[in-house]
Amino acid sequence: MRLRALLQGVAVVSGIAAVASCGSQPEQPSGRIAFERHCAACHGVDGRGDGPVAATLHTPPADLTRLNEIRGGKWDEAWVISIIDGRQAVRAHGPRDMPVWGSVFEDELSADAQPYPRYTAFLRVRDLADYLKSIQQ
Repeated sequence: MRLRALLQGVAVVSGIAAVASCGSQPEQPSGRIAFERHCAACHGVDGRGDGPVAATLHTPPADLTRLNEIRGGKWDEAWVISIIDGRQAVRAHGPRDMPVWGSVFEDELSADAQPYPRYTAFLRVRDLADYLKSIQQ
């Protein structure tokens, strides 16, 4: 009987926590959704550098399905994240055509008064990097 009451209490508390958390945290776009929203115009839907905006850029966008190849056959997460968030310049681009997504995400989150904008921006960049890892050849 006591175990049943305890389990019911846990279920009630879990339900309250689930309801309380609804809407309190900004929904994080998955890496694929973020890629389609922010990157596909230049890099193409498949990440091959053939997006509709690619022809207008000073330097063609990279084929993002070949990042492992560029780094000697292995995934270099820190390097990819540093390019997305703007800490690493992309020499091939010349002037940086690619937005500094870390700053863009942080500014969006700050403007919406979201808690921890810098950390949440990093999580979005990480989601993008995880998606890019999933499309490597």
